This record gives sequence, C-alpha cells and structure tokens, in this order.
Amino acid sequence: MKSLDREILRLALPSIVSNITVPLLGLCDVTIMGHVGGAASIGAIAVGSMIFNVMYWLFVFLRMSTSGLTAQAYGAGQWENTRRILRRSLTTALLFGLAIVVLQVPLRWLTFWLMQADGEVAALCIPYYYICIWGAPAVLGLYVLTGWLVGMQNTRVPMMIAIGQNVVNIAVSLVLVIGFGLGLRGVAIGTLVAQWTGFLAGIVGSLASSSSPTGERNIYLLRRNITKRLTSPLSLWRGVRDEAREASIEVYIFLRTLCLVSVNLWFTSAGSAQGPLILAANTLLMQFFMIYSYMMDGFANAGEALSGRYLGAGDKPMLRQTVHRLFLWGGGVALFFTLVYWLGGMPLLRLLTSDGAVVSTAHTYLPWAVLIPAAGMAAFVWDGIFIGTTRSRGMFVSCFWAAAVFFALWLTLHPLMGNHALWLALLAYLTMRGLVQTFLWKA
Repeated sequence: MKSLDREILRLALPSIVSNITVPLLGLCDVTIMGHVGGAASIGAIAVGSMIFNVMYWLFVFLRMSTSGLTAQAYGAGQWENTRRILRRSLTTALLFGLAIVVLQVPLRWLTFWLMQADGEVAALCIPYYYICIWGAPAVLGLYVLTGWLVGMQNTRVPMMIAIGQNVVNIAVSLVLVIGFGLGLRGVAIGTLVAQWTGFLAGIVGSLASSSSPTGERNIYLLRRNITKRLTSPLSLWRGVRDEAREASIEVYIFLRTLCLVSVNLWFTSAGSAQGPLILAANTLLMQFFMIYSYMMDGFANAGEALSGRYLGAGDKPMLRQTVHRLFLWGGGVALFFTLVYWLGGMPLLRLLTSDGAVVSTAHTYLPWAVLIPAAGMAAFVWDGIFIGTTRSRGMFVSCFWAAAVFFALWLTLHPLMGNHALWLALLAYLTMRGLVQTFLWKA
C-alpha cells in the first residue's frame, strides 16, 4: 500500500505544481500592463484572457480522452497503440486549431458580443486577440501532449513545460513592452511565443517518453505483427470500431464540458445581476474554490494515470485499491482545506482585498465557501478515475443532472434566499456530481 501511495504522490505533486503555474501566465500579463498601462489595458487583457479561456475550455476533451486511452494502452503494454492514439489526437487538435485561426474574424465578432466588449477596452483587445489567436494550434496540441504524457505515467514533463512557459512569457513580454515599447501587443506576442515554446517542448518530451520499457526489439516485433494483422478484414473492422469508440468518448466529454461552462458562466452572470458588491464578494470566495481545485486536480491526474493503467492491465484488485487510496488522499485534502477556510477565511479575504465593504459582504457568504472542499471532493476524485477508465458517458450524465439541480435550485430559491440560493445551488451541483458518479461506478 505504501508503494501505491508513493505512486499517487509521484504523479500528483508535479501536476499540482503545473496547476499552480497555469494562472501565472495571465497574472504576468496583468502585472506588466498594470505598471506600464492604464485601466483600459488591464481590462483588455482580462477580456482577451476570458475569451480564450472559454474557447479553449471547450476543447479540454482532447486532453482527457487522450489521457485515459493512453493509460489503458500503457497498462496493457500496447506501445504502438499509445503512438497511434498520440498521432490521431494530435492531428485532431491541430485541425481544430487551424479551424480557429481560419475562422478568427467571425469568432471575434461572436466572442466580443458575448463578452459585451466595446469602447476603449474593445479597441485595445482587438490587436491582442488577433495576435494570440495564432497560438490556437499550439494550445490545443499541448492539451493532447499533456494528456498523453499523463497517460504514460509522466507528470514531471508537463510540470517543466508549465514552468518554462511562464519563464518565456515573462522574459519576452518584459523585453517587448519595456525594451521596445510595444505595450499590449508586446504582451500578446510574449503569450504567443510561450504557447508555441510549450508545444515544441511537449513534442520533445513526448519523443523522449515514447520508448517502451520492454525495449526497441519488442517494438519492432509488435510493429511487424500489427502490419500483418492490418491486412485482414477483421483487423480493419476493429480499427474502425476503435476510432468510433474514441470519437464517442470525445463527444461525451465535450457535452460534459458544456454543462460545466453553463454553470460557471451562470454563476458569474447571476452574481453580476445582483450588483457590484455581490459580484466582487462571489469572485473573492470563488478563489477559495480555485485554490482547492489546484490541489485536487493533481490527485485527479494521478487517478487518470493509475486507473487507466490498471484497467488496461486487467488488474482489478489494484484498480479497486487505487480508488480506495485516492479517496483517502482526497478526504485528507478536503479536511485540511475545510479547517484552513474555517479558521483563516477572514484573514484570507483581507489578503485578497482591502475594500471593507467587499470583505463584509463576502463574510456573509463565507460559510458556503468553507463547505466547498467537502462538497466537491468526490467529484474531483471520480473525474480522474472516470477519465482514466474512459467512462465519459458517466461523466456527462453526472454533470447533466448536477447542472439540472443547480438551475432548478437557483430559479426556485433565488426570490427567497437571494445570493445564498446561488451558493446553495453551487454546492448541490458539486455534491450531485460526486453522488451520481458513485452510483454509476457501483453499477
């Protein structure tokens, strides 16, 4: 059992570091423009970052499906199959990325309309958008490479890539903004260079991880065997069947992502409709959720790698033990953050803002934020396990019913409870995801 715990931590800790570095890309841009630009420049970066975050979030199925399928092939010792999965997923990602580049003008009209961006902020955001849009193939390609590396039981390379991206982004942006006076365009170019640098580093890291632990001789024999088998109609049918299965996994994860996006966007919109104080308070308290998610996503990534690996190997006892240990780790993390938020919630709020009115408003809803770790723990753990075992339909079903509960509670209770109804709906949504996945796993 200790060896399994070590394996979980070996995979989880680098993923946690990677997760923490992700928001630093946007924070770096905001910090640079905060010192050399004005409020409109900061707003333009915020709008541009949100546009790309939502756009790319819809393609997260590329990472998730690649991770689970690769982990299962790794567990089964199907080394050539891991390469096939990488080639197929990378081709799909690059095609989607190129489509985004080709459709950049209508996408700008749509996204700017949805974000209600106009005036000076929109004028500044337009060049930022048209520069960063060329990073779409690199971003989506890196999604696939990251998922593939996690499936290959390697989370250290994605961590190094994430750190390297931040270093490149900071260095290039500072040189272009301060040294050449390019302003917001310099920040956009820095982001673009960091994205392509990360993608190229992912290619190198994947090539280094592509050799099988059983040696190149076995790879040669396996390739020869596959070549022979591909000549038979049965093998061709199996290939078509596998492609259809992998496509269905991606579709279900995409639909699941739509449910997630709808809840997150509605939470922000509903808070905004209640006034600037409520919006600010909700935004601060959601940082509690984000901080907790960085930690839990690391264990979810470990769940992807290990559950897929043991399923592929046909080792059901180890799969059950992995689920058990992941929930023990998840429970410990949830308990830790619950205590931190309960005892240190107010100091954390004061650290995030010096506005007394916002802190006072946030304090009213702080008890809901304290409950986030307990409500969301099972959903995070099960997501990793369901991704690794490619139970994407179950992920969609759980998210669909959880979203339905969220909207039903908000619409029913909002007139009576105000913003408390919004937080109750969010906690019910997180809890329902975990409950439905628990039921589906047992079934």
